Order: sequence, then structure tokens, then C-alpha cells
Amino acid sequence: MYIKVQVIPESKEEAVSEKGGILYVSVREKAEQGAANRRMLLLLRAKFGSGKRLRIVSGHHAPHKIISID
Repeated sequence: MYIKVQVIPESKEEAVSEKGGILYVSVREKAEQGAANRRMLLLLRAKFGSGKRLRIVSGHHAPHKIISID
């Protein structure tokens, strides 16, 4: 399954919300050296279950991403 995600780095509060079929993930980390991506994946694992395999399919260096959930 693929989901569309938009990451919002350097937020005051971490949260995962959905609007219009897109997941918005707010993280406290800066968008430097993959820190925001790693935190985003941890938050999504907590939402979908720790047994799920998540990986970034596209958008490694952009706020808009496509994530694969196996």
C-alpha cells in the first residue's frame, strides 16, 4: 500500500493528521541529514503498527513523499 505524506519539520508539537487523503506529519527535527525523515517513519510506525515495514519510495529530499507500507 502506498500513502502520500507531507512532512512539516521544526514543529512545536509532533502530530500525525489526515486531510484530503494526505497524511501530514509534524516533527520537531530539522530537515537536515535525514533527521526529519527518520522521525517521520517512527511516528508512522507507531500509527500503523510496529510490525509494518515502511520505506520512502519518492521524495527523500522533499516535504511531499510517497511511503510504502508492507
